[in-house]
Amino acid sequence: MLKIYNTQSRKKENFKPLNTNDVRMYVCGPTVYDRIHIGNARPIVVFDVLYRVLKSIFHKVTYVRNITDIDDKINIRAQENNETIHALTKRTTEYFHQDIDQLCCLPIDVEPKATDHITEMIDMISRLVHKNHAYVAEGHVLFDISSMASYGQFSKKSMDDMISGARVEVAPYKKHPGDFVLWKPSTDNLPGWNSPWGRGRPGWHIECSAMSLKYLGASFDIHGGGEDLIFPHHENEIAQSCCAYPEDIFAKYWMHNRHLVLNGQKMSKSLGNFFTLHDLLKKYHGEVLRLVLLSTHYRQQLDFTDKMCLQAKKTLDQFYMSIHDIEILTQSSSSFRTEDSAPFWNALLDDLNTPLALSILHKMNTKLNKEKDHKRKVEYASIFKSYCQYLGILNLTAEDWFKWQPQVNKDTTLSESEIESWIIKRKIARDEKNFQA
Repeated sequence: MLKIYNTQSRKKENFKPLNTNDVRMYVCGPTVYDRIHIGNARPIVVFDVLYRVLKSIFHKVTYVRNITDIDDKINIRAQENNETIHALTKRTTEYFHQDIDQLCCLPIDVEPKATDHITEMIDMISRLVHKNHAYVAEGHVLFDISSMASYGQFSKKSMDDMISGARVEVAPYKKHPGDFVLWKPSTDNLPGWNSPWGRGRPGWHIECSAMSLKYLGASFDIHGGGEDLIFPHHENEIAQSCCAYPEDIFAKYWMHNRHLVLNGQKMSKSLGNFFTLHDLLKKYHGEVLRLVLLSTHYRQQLDFTDKMCLQAKKTLDQFYMSIHDIEILTQSSSSFRTEDSAPFWNALLDDLNTPLALSILHKMNTKLNKEKDHKRKVEYASIFKSYCQYLGILNLTAEDWFKWQPQVNKDTTLSESEIESWIIKRKIARDEKNFQA
């Protein structure tokens, strides 16, 4: 049985979906004002693995990940670039897709854009106002946190901590400093939509509540994202959704990945200490970066270094070399039975323990290289590759893998014929157990 750590209960729980015939998952996506950095890529990869695991267990899985294309950061960047909001978000959304495609992620089921769901947001805000959980003040609509007795329980923060940690905007029209914006007025030079409260635009938090409601219902199984979203974003999502639909539970399980750090410091655009995924993909294959992101458990902090990337590249070289010149069978992994299958699956079922799963793959790789019987070697290579693909790696042929070259320093790279020559030499050395060579 799949076990996941539920942020809401702060403990590992057996995963029991609300409907086994349709498991539903929502993950907060990017705010498209710039290229994403490698830290932004971590939840993309982590929840892609979860999606693969869920699809292997249940008949139907619906995975929704949104695009935030209306936000103050977007407005500011568009003004800095002297371009329209639409031009900026269209370009950066395309960048996002191009970058994550190289991380070998499966296509998700629904990718809603915030600007396509303004009507749904207005409807939910109106519902909150009607239920006295929100109020109108000077063109703004604000959620009244005092109307919800359990506000703050999810993030387990005191009121003082929540106010100081949320970078609360001081405004005389607020009943409480912690009240947050559901709708705000727009000037003529900013994007806006007509509403019962005048021309304006939505706050950030209401976007995900409205989009998850439309595609997954008022109650669904898993809500995920980075740990920085626990407060205020996910705390406020819970407040909005549970107050608008008190008879439902919103999300049953909450999953959050830890940050990436660089030299012990959180990697972020605001601090300027980050590597864009786009730039890293010029230097490393997407599978290398994916393997780095899975080499540490998602609930542990990951200190990103070039050394980790080089080690991941070495691991993938070994894995691809092991299946070189082996005709991989097309049967599913369930067609095979090996003593390694239970430990591998148990690792993934135990709250996505990808480091343990990778250690098992290393053992399988060693065993594969030692196998002499051709038929058993082919079968073992086939299941080895199928397990690798549950982690999203070994998607290429060995030939294509070794032909890939970084997009920098191309003048120092090997030609295709030289690569093929070294592959043959390496295979001969391995067969002769000449490990020094």
